[in-house]
Amino acid sequence: MSWFAKTKAGGDADEKRSLGEGVFKRCDGCGATLLAEELTANLEVCPSCGFHHRLTGEQWRDLVTDPESWVEEDADLVGGDPLQFVDGKAYPDRLKSVRRTTGVQEGMAIGTATVGGHPVQAGFFYFRFMGGSMGSIVGEKVTRLFERGRERRTPVVLLQASGGARMQEGIFSLMQMAKAVAALSRLREAGQPFVSLLANPTTGGVAASFALLGDVNLAEPRALIGFAGPRVIEQTIRQKLPDGFQRSEFLLEHGMVDLIVERRDMRDVVAKLLGHLADR
Repeated sequence: MSWFAKTKAGGDADEKRSLGEGVFKRCDGCGATLLAEELTANLEVCPSCGFHHRLTGEQWRDLVTDPESWVEEDADLVGGDPLQFVDGKAYPDRLKSVRRTTGVQEGMAIGTATVGGHPVQAGFFYFRFMGGSMGSIVGEKVTRLFERGRERRTPVVLLQASGGARMQEGIFSLMQMAKAVAALSRLREAGQPFVSLLANPTTGGVAASFALLGDVNLAEPRALIGFAGPRVIEQTIRQKLPDGFQRSEFLLEHGMVDLIVERRDMRDVVAKLLGHLADR
């Protein structure tokens, strides 16, 4: 079983961050005990240590887009089982189980919205759906996002939070990397900007394809961004990696991301960028 397929009944840890009044939550960063409603009001950022607990795709959508501007598209897209894959459970059965426990159909949603009044094509990964892994449907949605940006002459804003390619779809999953990047190149030819938002984590095939190809790459603080994880790399090269390797701050220092943005500032920063990029 892949690490990103382990989903417990009743929802994932992200959903359990937002609990009822009077319920306490322990910070994963410093261990402090916090009121759940206070943590939620602070956008899931610990007021004691600044640790950023994961937001759901819906929370990111509401954070980035203007209120009541979001209209989802292609919500009914579902995939098949091209490899008849079984990892302790048949792939179609696993998808049914994950859909039931997460309440979403796939690993991302795409649609139209405005950000600071600017029309955009927007997409948001759902990490709780098999680790936001990219199978053929996620790849198709990313591709359609870029294609509609080109066709409708609007910028694209994409929030990524993904463990990478979906192993249950094998090469069909890996093919999505090239397909999406080809669509992105056509968006560029049409002169439309792509603002890439990198949440924790953005890894694997998503990071290795379109995630770091934005006209501007924005990351949340301390997000893990890279192809393979630090532990895998250390075990492979048998060397100790630098402190903070593959975190947002490290990537900013080495020119892989352009800006680290606090969650509460994300919409304003994206809107300001769109004001500059859309008029170029």
